[in-house]
Amino acid sequence: MRIDRTLLPDAVLAVAVAAASVALFVLYGPEPPAAGLRAPDAAGVTLVLLACVPVALRRRWPVAGLCAALAPETLLSALGYGTGVAGLAGLVMLYSVASYRGLALALGALLLAGALYLVGALAGPAAGMGVSDHLMAVVVLVAVWGAGRSLRLRRAYLAELQDRAARLERAHAADTRAARAEERSRIARELHDVVAHHVSVMTVQASAAGKVLASDPELAREALAAIEHTGRMAMAEMRNIVGVLRADARAELGPQPGTGDLPALVAQMREAGLLTRLTVEGSAGAIPAGVDLAAYRLVQEGLTNTLRHAGAGARALVTVRHLPDELDVSVSDDGRGTGLNGQGAAAAGQGAAQGGQGAGRPAGGPPGHGLVGIRERVALYGGILSVGPRPGGGFEVRARFPLKDGR
Repeated sequence: MRIDRTLLPDAVLAVAVAAASVALFVLYGPEPPAAGLRAPDAAGVTLVLLACVPVALRRRWPVAGLCAALAPETLLSALGYGTGVAGLAGLVMLYSVASYRGLALALGALLLAGALYLVGALAGPAAGMGVSDHLMAVVVLVAVWGAGRSLRLRRAYLAELQDRAARLERAHAADTRAARAEERSRIARELHDVVAHHVSVMTVQASAAGKVLASDPELAREALAAIEHTGRMAMAEMRNIVGVLRADARAELGPQPGTGDLPALVAQMREAGLLTRLTVEGSAGAIPAGVDLAAYRLVQEGLTNTLRHAGAGARALVTVRHLPDELDVSVSDDGRGTGLNGQGAAAAGQGAAQGGQGAGRPAGGPPGHGLVGIRERVALYGGILSVGPRPGGGFEVRARFPLKDGR
């Protein structure tokens, strides 16, 4: 059962108001036969106490309490018991209505209190009071009502401020969660691109070293050295990426790779045994850093897939076209991977249509995340990605990035 915590303080207030009202009624009541007013007696004290009872419920039923308090006070005035010095209960209830109810009810309560005061003043012995006395009574009523309205408006203002602060806090928390999710997604893409590329290169080089270890130790030694170099590169890139996640350490800051680093990437793939050629058309202008990184990762993922799935003797072509308002990047191969046979071509086309999952992988293989990440990168910068088999055989990954605002 829920307990109303306002009952106790309101009851204490009612007792205090009753004590003060009775004291004012008894001590400052008129001595007969002053202006025909009645002296304080038991009946008058009873009416004063009845007027104070509703104060105990002023916050629960303020309008009903006001009416209940004004009735005995009007009767007191009409019977000639005084000039309203015992009307504290009515003022408290008028303040409560103005403070806890809407404007319409508050105005109605003010008009009711004024009207009953007027009735009591005209019907009782108080009709002989001066205009200044009646004006003072009206000023007191309006002042009490205004104090109640001011408190209500202040509470509403503070509640609005608290609600606005809560909304801003929720919005900030949502933005923080979204930013964290985006950052995790970005880091996951970077880790995948780095690990998948370098591990694929190392795997191919290790396989080649194992095949020529007995017949050509010198060539095997070169392959092992290339594996060591690739591993160190992978560790360095991973250290930079993971360093962002550590709160107690600063990552080693360095420039992100871009299209200017494609010759080194192509040379690395050649060392891994993939015949790769780079073609650059047009003059490179100021490419946005995000687009530059996305283009590099696309080429890296495309060459990695070619190395893993195109088969022995496959050749890859990397084409970068610098157009006035667009950057066109493509990676194509003539291998025997997905795209040469009908079943593989169908699987690749379906994978490309479904957002890149499975595209560029052997038919029936598990779906990969590399081209999914590439598709996300391209979409982030408003580009268009096409992934699928080439008409003449082989496979192609191509993206066109718009270069807005004059590059």
